[in-house]
Amino acid sequence: MLFKQALRRDLINLAGAVFATLFTIMVTTTLIRLLGRAASNLVATADVLPLIAFAAVNYIPVLLILTVYMTVLVALSRSYRDSEMVIWFASGQSLTAWINPVFRFAAPFLGLIAAVGLFVGPWASQQADIYQRRFEQREDVSRVAPGQFRESGGSNRVFFVESISADQTQVRNVFVTQFIDGRLTVVASTGGRIEVQPDSQRFLVLENGHRWDGLWGGKEYRLMEFERYGLLLGGGASAKADASTRLMSTMDLIADPTPSHLGELIWRVGLPLSGATLTLLAIPLAFVNPRVGQSVNIVLAVLIYVIYSNVTSLMQVWVAQGRISFALALIVTHAAVLSIAAFLFWRRTTLVRLLPAWLPSLSLLRSARSAPGNPPGPGAGASP
Repeated sequence: MLFKQALRRDLINLAGAVFATLFTIMVTTTLIRLLGRAASNLVATADVLPLIAFAAVNYIPVLLILTVYMTVLVALSRSYRDSEMVIWFASGQSLTAWINPVFRFAAPFLGLIAAVGLFVGPWASQQADIYQRRFEQREDVSRVAPGQFRESGGSNRVFFVESISADQTQVRNVFVTQFIDGRLTVVASTGGRIEVQPDSQRFLVLENGHRWDGLWGGKEYRLMEFERYGLLLGGGASAKADASTRLMSTMDLIADPTPSHLGELIWRVGLPLSGATLTLLAIPLAFVNPRVGQSVNIVLAVLIYVIYSNVTSLMQVWVAQGRISFALALIVTHAAVLSIAAFLFWRRTTLVRLLPAWLPSLSLLRSARSAPGNPPGPGAGASP
């Protein structure tokens, strides 16, 4: 009981520190990435914080898996280094006796991983997609940054505006290039304004400017001067709801078991399963051999996690492509890691040494030579 209480205390303290470190790294990298996208006018500046929150929700299952895995590994490794495991084994307890207290600690984390991975994560992805689509469907002029060349939402126009009024309705010194059906149109104007028609269509009305148009690559272009010139604004055709499997709820994926939907289920269902499997694996993997070094098991644990995660992603792709069945992909991936955990438990709880076939014969030969009445081997000194 004393060992279990000390273990629970160490696990809770370590889990808080590990999760805080991983979460800080994740938020920092996500913030840098989104600020770069905002600087490139790919997302709205006001949407950066909500997008960070939604991204954090999607990262939480992976962060919790790593938190539980590394926490159990580090806590039990410390028990080996401080010789607490020697006392534990000397008291008649086995390594398997650690399974119950470790999983009692990991159970809330595994439940949260399943809830976020199966239900909350898809909702967060949907909300982030709504923010992204809202920005992409804004009018062309509202996407323009003063003093910079910007591409329109339809990718067929490039705007340059020297300045925009605070209410986003007046522009000065406008330069627009447009490429449609092989024809290039260039418009330059000293200013303009945004007008809304009765049918809710929005136009950028330019004043006192010039227009050049002609075939792309041709030698003949037409020049026109105008007092008023209207450009239809809009973020392109209203896109349909994104049918990406990443944005679908888990119940919708189950209701329509197509290969792509089953591939997404492989990832979502695999999150809590991999969390439980890695928690079990961390117990025997925490063994520290003083002759080898204290960091070898950490390196091995990270290597196993990377391979495990990559194989899960590979199975997801194969299921989505129809190359392997859902049940087989789910069983093979996690059963392989469970087999490794079972082997390590057997290796740590028995005295069996996996020796080469010739080594036991050599040991018997040495025992026979050292038995009473047997002559000493060649080169042995005579007894006095």
